This record gives sequence, structure tokens and C-alpha cells, in this order.
Amino acid sequence: MLPEPADLLIAEDNPDDLELTLRALKKNKVVNNIQTVKDGAEALDYLFYRGRFSNRQAAQMPKVIFLDLKLPKVDGIEVLRQIKTNERTRAIPVVMLTSSQLEQDVIESYRLGVNSYIVKPVDFSKFAESITQIGLYWLSLNQSRR
Repeated sequence: MLPEPADLLIAEDNPDDLELTLRALKKNKVVNNIQTVKDGAEALDYLFYRGRFSNRQAAQMPKVIFLDLKLPKVDGIEVLRQIKTNERTRAIPVVMLTSSQLEQDVIESYRLGVNSYIVKPVDFSKFAESITQIGLYWLSLNQSRR
């Protein structure tokens, strides 16, 4: 069975953060078609039609990617690098959604072309509000090239 086309790709290895993100997006009806992956290798497989995603529809790319920085297998910086150096994926907005506040992570992410760098709030209500605002902006307000 082919995976549904996704408006949003979320690459997040922490199941609690993923659940909070999904709950905030669905509660506020921000987006319906969400694809989740648990590591950087799966994110790249999804974007470049490899592995279990080799049969997905080639024309359908996500409108935005929420990318955790500290992912297993392939870290978020390398995923970002591959997204932004590929002609087909370069224009997809990428939001780095991470707990890292290290200046070097912020600088490197922007150097590679991240569209936004958001540090995850610890408080649940602030986290949920941040996710809702980010989702609304990138999926509703932002004008994509489609």
C-alpha cells in the first residue's frame, strides 16, 4: 500500500515530543496529511523515494518539514544538507524543531538554508502553542511555489 501524500513531514525520534506535536496540530486542525519518520535515514528515504517509500507518488512533496536536530542514524544537519543541495527538495521549507540552543547548531542550520530554527519549549502548553503557530504559518499563511 502506498503512503498518503503528506503536507507535513515530521522527523522526530522522541515519541513524547512527536505525540505532543501531532496532538497540537490535530487539535487545532492545522493539517491532515502528516507523515512521520523516527530517524534521519527514514526522512531521506521518504524525500528521495527509497526503502519503504520507493513506491510513493513522485510528484508529491511535503509543503514543509519539521526536522529534529539530534536524530539517530543520520542527524538533522546532514538531512538538511541533503535537502538543500538537491534540486527537487531545495525549495521545501525546513523548520528545525529541536531542544538544542547551541550557537554552533543555529549558525550551521542557517548556513545550510534552514527556514526557521525553533527551540522546543519545555512547558506543554507553550510547546503546543508553538507547534500550532509554526504549523499555521508554514501551511496556511506562507506562500509556497506550488
